[in-house]
Amino acid sequence: MGAQGFIHALEVDGDKEVGLHSDTPVIMASVFKIPVLLELVKRAWDGDVDLQERIVVRPGDRVMGPTGLSAMLDDAEVSLRDLAFLMMSISDNTATDVVIRRLGLDKINQTLADLGLDNTVLVGDCNLLLSSLIEDLGLTGAEATVEWTKIDPATFAQCRSLKAEETTRTTPREMSNLLKMIWRDEAAHPGACAEARRILALQAWRDRLTSGFPDEVMVAGKTGTLPAIRNEVGVVAYPDGKRYAVAVFTKAQSYQWRRPPIDAAIGKTARMAVEHLRAESN
Repeated sequence: MGAQGFIHALEVDGDKEVGLHSDTPVIMASVFKIPVLLELVKRAWDGDVDLQERIVVRPGDRVMGPTGLSAMLDDAEVSLRDLAFLMMSISDNTATDVVIRRLGLDKINQTLADLGLDNTVLVGDCNLLLSSLIEDLGLTGAEATVEWTKIDPATFAQCRSLKAEETTRTTPREMSNLLKMIWRDEAAHPGACAEARRILALQAWRDRLTSGFPDEVMVAGKTGTLPAIRNEVGVVAYPDGKRYAVAVFTKAQSYQWRRPPIDAAIGKTARMAVEHLRAESN
């Protein structure tokens, strides 16, 4: 399969945890949209923003991406709440950047620092991360025309967006702990955390974390994808009421865009980690 994995899993309502390379800095990719969501709902419950505020997104606001507003051609008027839904459910990059502009990147980073997540840093929005990738690869044009497998791996290795020390980053431990705080109403007002949980549960993708668990286990989370990077973090809730936060990050040795074996391995690894925690508590 040719990929390195980084994982951390913990009990939401206990103190047991398990991990591998849990404190290694990793590239977040679209996992960074979770802190954006948290800042939005936090500010809404603090009275600083109105989730029903309507924003007109115009063609000039579009950011590279295959989903949602990023793939649309005409003006769209959307509420902040629904922009957050698009950002999380289908990882809409344009929706994300509109929300970030409304909130301010510095405010998002300050909230992360206030929560003690000192190794989680957002260096820019989707447009910055993707445009720097295209620039570093010497490419032009739309993402759909990029033939990733024909690019020299040595060129990829020099990309700022693919270096944890230069791009938006975190550690598996910090992401699982952020999820734990959201699920325990400790990251913000309980109403804000409940709204974040509602939106996180609406993610459309089912080929990573969710693939490792049976139907009766509820999974809420967020994926992240860049060349060689495939991640997902989330919370799994069992019918017996026990809940577990899991963060799985991977970095492949090749830059193929489609990597079903790695997607499946994310789910399998998460399931193994959670089963280990469940066995320890019995």
